[in-house]
Amino acid sequence: MPSLKDLKIRIDSVKSTRKITKAMQMVAAAKLRKAQEAAERGRPYAEKMRDIVSNLASSVKNIAGDNKFLGDGSDCKKFLLIVATAERGLCGGFNSSIVKLAKSRIAELTSQNKEVKILTIGKKGREQLNREFEKLFIGHVDLSNEKNITIDTARKISMDIISRFEDGEYEVAEIFYNKFASVISQIPSSYKLLPVSLIEKEPDASNVSFNFEPDEDEILNEIIPKSIATSIFSVLQENAASEQGSRMAAMDNATRNAGEMIDKLTIDFNRSRQAAITNELIEIISGAEAL
Repeated sequence: MPSLKDLKIRIDSVKSTRKITKAMQMVAAAKLRKAQEAAERGRPYAEKMRDIVSNLASSVKNIAGDNKFLGDGSDCKKFLLIVATAERGLCGGFNSSIVKLAKSRIAELTSQNKEVKILTIGKKGREQLNREFEKLFIGHVDLSNEKNITIDTARKISMDIISRFEDGEYEVAEIFYNKFASVISQIPSSYKLLPVSLIEKEPDASNVSFNFEPDEDEILNEIIPKSIATSIFSVLQENAASEQGSRMAAMDNATRNAGEMIDKLTIDFNRSRQAAITNELIEIISGAEAL
């Protein structure tokens, strides 16, 4: 049985840990509101940008075969998986859920004899995937020095992705992240970033015909990179909100568990202390009777 000194040291240690987890919970709660508002504001804009590109491309006949950014990716052999996670841990299952979804996709593509390459955004995803898929890595984006994610950061990432696409390093790009639903719910998600899918439209006599100036191909080549940058920015915002929500919930659970452990250790300490006092009294009484 642990001594009174050992129990006292352990109680003090758990109390110190509880102070840390409580402080991390409060910091995460303070950051969450701002991150949540940013993610919710950016989500409709990113979705609308993707719809505009798809609608524009679908309205132009035979352009899918001419524009390098358009297509369904059905016959492609080279896939780039972009795994966006956090730079820090202590946020529950936030990172592992994204990595799990990415691993499932890697296994699916590998079973179909597809060539898979990995680009990670965030240190934690790289650490987990590097153990098993080190040979598949072609790049990593370090955001540890980025206090606030900006559109410029997303633009730099999108330029690298587009450059690799134009160089033929891959034919299809998919991005993996956590979509923020609530403080206790983050949904591991993914979607195809490149090539841009076309929206199937049924012929409609009421549809208006448009003339484009400059031509539609030039417009698409200009707007698609902007749409990709916007999508990546939205993904980073969703991840930021999901990370803070997950960390807040994890630290709340850790604080509660630490409190329960302190209560249990305090009971053990009091019992041991009472047993020690009782033994001392017995020894005193026994010694007095012996005299």
